[in-house]
Amino acid sequence: MNKRPVSITVIGCIFIAAGIIGFAYHAPEFKTLHPFPNEIVLGLLVRLLAVIGGVFVLRRRNWARWLLVVWLVYHVVLSAFHTRSQLIFHSLLFAAVTYVLFRPRVSAYFRGERAEPS
Repeated sequence: MNKRPVSITVIGCIFIAAGIIGFAYHAPEFKTLHPFPNEIVLGLLVRLLAVIGGVFVLRRRNWARWLLVVWLVYHVVLSAFHTRSQLIFHSLLFAAVTYVLFRPRVSAYFRGERAEPS
């Protein structure tokens, strides 16, 4: 399968946008706090990982699928310490994105194989 599935394009763009928006939202905190608190640096790193995962999913890198899944697992665990609605939202997002990223046609795309139409 040479053509990228639309679902991969959508997921990649969503993660890129989420990472950029989150990074831009939290970047001003860098200027106001000295020395840099670990949680701000970690937060910016997490946003950067979303962008990296999104970009490399679009570039057909199999490891990027796993990076996005780990990124979502981190958010599910983190949201367990917040509200129940956040936990439910992140859990459903994790389930949906993981399902899409590991469907047989998508897996064949990341392996560089031609998949038979279902």
